[in-house]
Amino acid sequence: MAKVAIIGSGFIGRAWAISFARAGHQISLWDVDRSAPSAALAYVERVLPDLQANDLLNGRRPDELRGRMRGVGDIEEALADADYVQENTPEKVETKREVFSILDRHSQPGAILASSTSAILPSKFTEHLAGRARCLVVHPINPPYLIPAAEVVPAPWTSADAVTRTRDFLLAAGHAPIVMKRELDGFVMNRMQGALLEEAFRLVADGYASVEDVDTGIRDGIALRWSFMGPFETIDLNAPGGVRDYVLRYQGIYERLHPSQQRRVNWSGPVLDEVERDRRERLPADRLEERQMWRDRRLMALIAHKRKAAREIDS
Repeated sequence: MAKVAIIGSGFIGRAWAISFARAGHQISLWDVDRSAPSAALAYVERVLPDLQANDLLNGRRPDELRGRMRGVGDIEEALADADYVQENTPEKVETKREVFSILDRHSQPGAILASSTSAILPSKFTEHLAGRARCLVVHPINPPYLIPAAEVVPAPWTSADAVTRTRDFLLAAGHAPIVMKRELDGFVMNRMQGALLEEAFRLVADGYASVEDVDTGIRDGIALRWSFMGPFETIDLNAPGGVRDYVLRYQGIYERLHPSQQRRVNWSGPVLDEVERDRRERLPADRLEERQMWRDRRLMALIAHKRKAAREIDS
């Protein structure tokens, strides 16, 4: 059992708290907004029964997990005996630099200091720290208590030991770490998601497909495979002779497409009116939160199915 400090208790912080408490750790939540930890814990209490109903609490009871979490009023109290710190503050370099200075100063020397940032390179906010060798990014795919993948991104000065300890900590908590060899803008997931979104916006903006048709192609098409296979395994199984056979057969198709995929469409330009109009016709703005809860319940059911399939089919 480790002691974990959640610094920033909003959308991402509360999700990490569930994930780490489920792994058996003691969680302290802090936020500059004094009301945020209480709000986070109230959210946790609402979602735990759904997780239990889908057998996603590792056999633990909701009250047991809730008992592992507490809100604290002082950041020093949260950090005092933490073995692992997960920072979830706004996506601003200046804020990250300031917060990490506090984390480095007040946490015990052996604690890992991880940031949930989805876009800022760790070198941008840790270079000045005396303990910079223990600092890195651990970027979740939201919500991390349902989606196990998490990106581990070292700065140039992050020690190999810190990377290994972070990877092992995440694995033990049921996560699937993506360990980058070095930092890169966008990390892995946003670069891959960005490539897909670029093409999606182009197809709509240029009048080739509707918003819903693009969503259908992913939702009812390739995402069915992607829910249990990555792109390399997909192509390895999509040709009789495996990945080399696939490349020899089909590389020419993608080579032909490549030049037309180099032009950017301004996402906030005229195409946004069409995308937003289509989405609001299908989902009024006042139902977004309701649909987010629907999404999370569908994810719970999918994770439960994947676990059952792994036991029954993969064994």
